[in-house]
Order: sequence, then structure tokens, then C-alpha cells
Amino acid sequence: MIITISGPPGSGKSTLSKLLSAKLGMELVSMGDVFRKLAQDRCMSLEEFGLLAQRDEKIDRKLDEEQKKMAKEKDNVILEGRLSGFLVDADLKVWLKAPLKIRAERIAKRENKPISNAMAEASKREECERERYLKYYNIDIHDLSVYDLVIDSSKLKPEEISELVVKAVEYLI
Repeated sequence: MIITISGPPGSGKSTLSKLLSAKLGMELVSMGDVFRKLAQDRCMSLEEFGLLAQRDEKIDRKLDEEQKKMAKEKDNVILEGRLSGFLVDADLKVWLKAPLKIRAERIAKRENKPISNAMAEASKREECERERYLKYYNIDIHDLSVYDLVIDSSKLKPEEISELVVKAVEYLI
């Protein structure tokens, strides 16, 4: 089974993916972690690396091809990433959403920064990614029609969201 977990920064993708990985005994691959590692390897901030990716489409294309390859090679995996639902033929595709203010509060807490900074950075990052996805793949990240489940993570606790997804998985089996 292949499950994709997608959503904007701070929506709870990582939290949900980790919970599901533990509950379902599935491998987890986080494309965000891969992107962060590439930025770190180049001694760049996430924002700086995102701007570089905006100028050099080979960065995104390589990551996305790697994601597609993993999905074909693995039988039991959770792929967490913004474009995973668009790029991978998955059994279950989940999109998490939440208002920007709530997502910025989560990011600020996680990264120990002021909410105003987190809000500005998240907005800038989302716009940068939206432009890249449209340019490189003609994908409108706001088109949620490819997802089987769209869940507002501001209305439920992570454990409750994971239970919803587990029920969906059980239904598919």
C-alpha cells in the first residue's frame, strides 16, 4: 500500500506521517526532510534553498523523480510531501489543511521563532513553491481534486486525524 500525505507548511504532515508509520508499520519517506538535508548540505537556509530551486528546476525535478522511483520500488510506504499526491499513483492520498495563523503558530513553536516571522516565511515559501509547481509541472497546488481525504488539522487532534486515516486504510484493504 502506498499512502501520500500532503499539505502546506505547518499543517501537520510530519506528525500525521509519523503516527501512521508507527500504527501501520509502514516505512516513512519525508520529501521535506530530503529537501532540508539538501539545503543543509549546501549550508543554506530553507528559504535560500527554495529560492535556488526556483532558479534551477533540476533540484525539484531530481527530488520528484526520486519520489516516483521510491513509489514504484516500495510496496508499503508513506510518502510525505507537498506534491506527493500529484506525482505518485497511491492507494490513498491525504491533504491536510489549516488556516495560515494556526500553521504559523505551529512553525513558530517548532522552530523557536516569532509567529510574525513564521507567518511571513510560510507565506513566502508557499508562493515560491506554487510558482515552481505551476512552471515545472503545470500543477496547481490549490487543486485538491486529486486527494481522497482532505482534513482540516486545526479542528482535530493528531491522534484523531490518524484514526480517520487508519479507518480509510482499513476500508481499502
